[in-house]
Amino acid sequence: MTANGHDTPAPLCLVTGATGYIGGRLVPELLAAGHRVRCLARSPERLRDHPWAGEAEVVRGDVTDAASLAEAMRGVDVAYYLVHALGAGEDFEETDRRAARIFGERARDAGVRRVVYLGGLTPAGVPERELSPHLRSRAEVGRILLASGVPTTVLRAAVVLGSGSASFEMLRYLTERLPVMVTPSWVRTRIQPVAVRDVLRALVGSAGMPADVNRAFDIGGPDVLTYREMMIRYAAVAGLPRRLILPVPVLSPGLSSHWVGLVTPVPASIARPLTESLRHEVVCREHDIARYVPDPPGHPVGFDEAVRLALQRVRDAQVTTRWSSASLPGAPSDPLPTDPDWAGGSLYTDCRDLPVDASREALWRVIEGIGGDNGWYSFPLAWAVRGWLDRLVGGVGLRRGRRDAARLRVGDSLDFWRVEEIEPGSLLRLRAEMRLPGLAWLEMYAETDGAGRTRYRQRALFHPRGLLGQAYWWGVSPFHAVVFGGMARNIARAAAAESRRAAAVA
Repeated sequence: MTANGHDTPAPLCLVTGATGYIGGRLVPELLAAGHRVRCLARSPERLRDHPWAGEAEVVRGDVTDAASLAEAMRGVDVAYYLVHALGAGEDFEETDRRAARIFGERARDAGVRRVVYLGGLTPAGVPERELSPHLRSRAEVGRILLASGVPTTVLRAAVVLGSGSASFEMLRYLTERLPVMVTPSWVRTRIQPVAVRDVLRALVGSAGMPADVNRAFDIGGPDVLTYREMMIRYAAVAGLPRRLILPVPVLSPGLSSHWVGLVTPVPASIARPLTESLRHEVVCREHDIARYVPDPPGHPVGFDEAVRLALQRVRDAQVTTRWSSASLPGAPSDPLPTDPDWAGGSLYTDCRDLPVDASREALWRVIEGIGGDNGWYSFPLAWAVRGWLDRLVGGVGLRRGRRDAARLRVGDSLDFWRVEEIEPGSLLRLRAEMRLPGLAWLEMYAETDGAGRTRYRQRALFHPRGLLGQAYWWGVSPFHAVVFGGMARNIARAAAAESRRAAAVA
């Protein structure tokens, strides 16, 4: 007998974008529904620490690589297309177009019985040429998949509300940080937001649609609100004083995205497509999805309840995925060279090693808790300035924070770093995602020496790119003693304090 209780195998679902916000939440929902799951990822190791990792198959590949995609499609019943070039460069539309064509062709060749795609809700009566480039591209991807010859379900959603979603984080930080706001005119635009749990319910339910269904469906919650009303109602649910919101017409989409990037952790490269999509009214024109995926009691979830649920997840540190789960296009992704005599060019290092008057466990708790609200244990102003400079040149800055206040897993974003490797109790390796003329890593080790004493070892590495990279390293080297030296000493002190607290409790 198989997972579905019959002699026939449970349907096999291929999930692309499993390292992203929606994909990372869809996989456990599909498993819970009795499906088998295969994930396609450019970096499979980034899925290693997810709670469901042992239950799903993970293969290496990319939607733009026809060969790897063909291999991943073998035996697949339902293929989920959950990738977008959000925040990518100027050629993102061509990248999206090519990836969708390859995906549809390989799905057809493999005999996949259904493709499911999550796209964006488009405004009624607005010519496609007037849509934002990202919304226009999402609509085109939907058309390509519908014409692929494989029965396809296209789900179109506007603002997705859930803990960690880019739309929710944008709303949350704008409302919480600005009691008085001078805002763009799009705050008057009517929107039909949808709770992430209703998006996931529709995605899972779409796997069982009849073979003759090949169309798009609008999905949304029960409330149609302006963005201004969303901010006012968010403040009420969060227990904040009423916000004063003053729309002004002079903020263009470009200026709006920088304004959002200034106030929220969402960088301008991500904020721009989000704000551009709010220029036109995005309201569902039908709810036909209920014919195939019936609404259970209490669904679709209303705006206030969606916000309450998301805030509760944030407060309970149960945010399973975040908008920053997926790497930003253009962010460095090269793994750390392992050959000490690496032939790829210069590899500069700054190493610190010192004894710690603490248990190794206490030291590890400090290491794993670094970043976010806990900071970086040295020269806070220098870190803040580096974060602001990164934002000014279009980088992610220092404010992405953490998914979880105490625990990290491979692939987590951590301010302007990403967790490349973690060996619990021993090693944390971070890869820099700030804008740099080269590649950079930061390693932190909790060790025990031959005499049984705890030691903290820290290594910063930089592989310069060209003459500018060389100049950058030597230009910042004089500050390493303050920044990296102070960081090592303060981590050791924090670990000692942590060890004393633990002993006092015991």
